Amino acid sequence: MDVEKMMQMITEIIRKSYVESGYAVECENFDTNEIMLPSHDGKKLRTVIYKPRNREADFPVVVQRSCYPMMEKMLQLHAEELTRRGFAFVYQMCRGTGGSKGEWEPNVNDRDDGLALMNWLNAEPWVRCMGYQGASYLAFTGWVMADALPEKVKSLYLTVYGTDRHTSAYKDGLFRQDILTSWAMGNAGRVIEADYLESCKFRPQINVDTEMWGGRLDWYRDWITSTSRTAPYWNDGFWKMLRDIPGKMKVPVYIGEGWYDHHLGSALKGYESLSEESKKHTVVRIGPWNHSFMPAISGHKEQKNGNGNETLNALWWFTETLKKGEKPEAKIHGYVIGADKWREWSSYPFETKKEVKFFLGTGGDLLPSSEHGGEISYVYDPINPVMSHGGESLFATQPEIGSLLQPEPNFRSDVISFVSAPLERDIEIIGKIKANLFVSSDADDTAFTIKLMEVFENGEAYNIRNGVTTLAYRNGSESRVSYTAGEIVEAEIICWDVAWLLKKGSCLRLDVSSSNFPEYAVHPNVAGVWSEIIETKPAKQTIYFGSDYPARVTLPLN
Repeated sequence: MDVEKMMQMITEIIRKSYVESGYAVECENFDTNEIMLPSHDGKKLRTVIYKPRNREADFPVVVQRSCYPMMEKMLQLHAEELTRRGFAFVYQMCRGTGGSKGEWEPNVNDRDDGLALMNWLNAEPWVRCMGYQGASYLAFTGWVMADALPEKVKSLYLTVYGTDRHTSAYKDGLFRQDILTSWAMGNAGRVIEADYLESCKFRPQINVDTEMWGGRLDWYRDWITSTSRTAPYWNDGFWKMLRDIPGKMKVPVYIGEGWYDHHLGSALKGYESLSEESKKHTVVRIGPWNHSFMPAISGHKEQKNGNGNETLNALWWFTETLKKGEKPEAKIHGYVIGADKWREWSSYPFETKKEVKFFLGTGGDLLPSSEHGGEISYVYDPINPVMSHGGESLFATQPEIGSLLQPEPNFRSDVISFVSAPLERDIEIIGKIKANLFVSSDADDTAFTIKLMEVFENGEAYNIRNGVTTLAYRNGSESRVSYTAGEIVEAEIICWDVAWLLKKGSCLRLDVSSSNFPEYAVHPNVAGVWSEIIETKPAKQTIYFGSDYPARVTLPLN
């Protein structure tokens, strides 16, 4: 499907969602006005204003800022529909995009530019109160100024974005290429025609911009060389400011997420760090969706209650917070995959009332207890990585996002599968699944991956969660730690939160490997900064289990 047809389809879905929302049309006609609004440094930014016609002099106003000109028809559609329901709507194109002056550079100007817009609106007599709305980068443009908003701003509606940028970029030393390499290629300020997967594989990655993309992208180079969470890039400037903003906020925020959205981990970190003033009226909703709020699960017969309707949710939120002037009761809603139901929790992190452990055993078994010792070895060659199929941290590789039918156990020589006996009862998981592996490698550094699946009674396996770690950043280390080739070490892999009902009669399957590409960069089996390494080499990887090495996967229960 080409982009134009896809946008047309999305537009039709949005329009239908307004019609079916239950929120009545209050005003059929509206007026529009386009101005070039000066920012703090005099750069004029294209700003479009929609107001209900022949209505009262002041309005509740919904505001958005966007860097995506191809999405302007959707902005206009939201503007028309919200205006017909009694709101004014204002959208502004980010600096250097969509008719706005200045030079486009991701992130750095959006705080000052956004606050210039909000402060201007705050002084306008036709603005009664304001709410800010956005998804993905459009949510970033709200988060980045959320601690300094003027008094007329009463709430935020920010979805599928998180303020902890290191979490969005890395997992235990491996770069999330399918998100950020693809985003860099699509938002470089010029057309890049290079092949995406070849770009991801290019070594050293630090030179992919000049060698394949037509010129330097310093901000991409910063991302791919700042591997450690302790790196100054994440802790001394812009990204530290963004990470700290939730703790300084005063207004309530609606946080919308999907269990298979690549921003989930960062978004939940942001919610966890919210100020108490903001958190006590904040609503979190997590569904079985991808980054576009589309269903991202398959294999389950019952999926009647998992549809997302962000239009309806946004109308409810802004009606409550702007038109009625109410502060909603704090709630965390989550869809339980497999149960086809929504649950509500009072706090996050989710309370774990009990844990169930399954131990790796001989013969590829997952066992209720640790038994006789053993080991399994395989060779991981970075030249031939395991391709991503089903995952929660994917973006560009759209067909592979979500919970998908998996290949048979041990489908490659470098994928080792462990399978449990059929479950004797239903098990409802809520929280972070984790695996503790005991491993060694003949490389100075390498990676280990896991994928946990539910195997239904018909033999079909569907992924629940995957995870990855490196020996240099094992056990949650925020900076590089040493590893000596041949040393046996414990490596804990903690996955993102999920809510999932395992059915009685199903089996669990855990696959262990060393690559998951392009969800994560391919580890070269060489120590050092991944993006600066040219050569790769195969590595012999060994997994240990038994009473001396209690390798296991742990399921958190609610």
